[in-house]
Amino acid sequence: MKPTILTTKDLTKSFNKQGKLLKAVNNVSLELAFGESLGIIGESGSGKSTLANMIAGLIAQDTGTIQYNGDYLQMIFQDPKSSFSPKMCLLEGVMEGLRYRQKISTKEMKKRALQALEMVQLPKRYRDKKIGELSGGECQRAAIARAIVLKPQLLICDEITSALDVSIQLDIIKLLQKLKKELSISLFFITHDIAVVSYLCEQLIVLYQGCIVEKGETKTVLNHPQNPYTQELIQSVMTL
Repeated sequence: MKPTILTTKDLTKSFNKQGKLLKAVNNVSLELAFGESLGIIGESGSGKSTLANMIAGLIAQDTGTIQYNGDYLQMIFQDPKSSFSPKMCLLEGVMEGLRYRQKISTKEMKKRALQALEMVQLPKRYRDKKIGELSGGECQRAAIARAIVLKPQLLICDEITSALDVSIQLDIIKLLQKLKKELSISLFFITHDIAVVSYLCEQLIVLYQGCIVEKGETKTVLNHPQNPYTQELIQSVMTL
């Protein structure tokens, strides 16, 4: 059994909405092993992004615990442009995280940033481009480069393929699969796309109204769903 890089226990988060307390995440406990991918699926409003934001440290949980056993974790968002200054060239944008996180020379930062861009298949000719000059798929590759340049052991991906064309989605998923293997990265992958998790993730969690209604190996959950909501979710995809 592989050691775990991420463990949460009874995570809960509520928000005040129009005077009522809404539980966005309700007693969520999960484990993610080193080098594996965990998919989180569910409809809009199921608590997926709130869960990711708590694990990334962007918001605090109300109750429960988060244990992270790696050195660095990074989060990639649905809108990759939000991670870059529109005034910076791509190379500077990828280097930016290194300036604040790691004490290395400018020469070394530049070297690592170029390596990261190369790994996501954005060659040297892209280094001086601004984020606004790139296509949607290229922007997402740049965001991945900005994340992996810090050599994280965990990547949290929040709906990063949902705004892309289907062919571009597949390219990004294949890239993540390649990086996961080459860099020994664990993936916490949020999506509403069952096809994506079936391709990318070994483990799967289904969220409904902030609660885990089903979890297990991805193939088992998708081929033999036990919960009525999971069954309905899979059936809705099959009938499209």
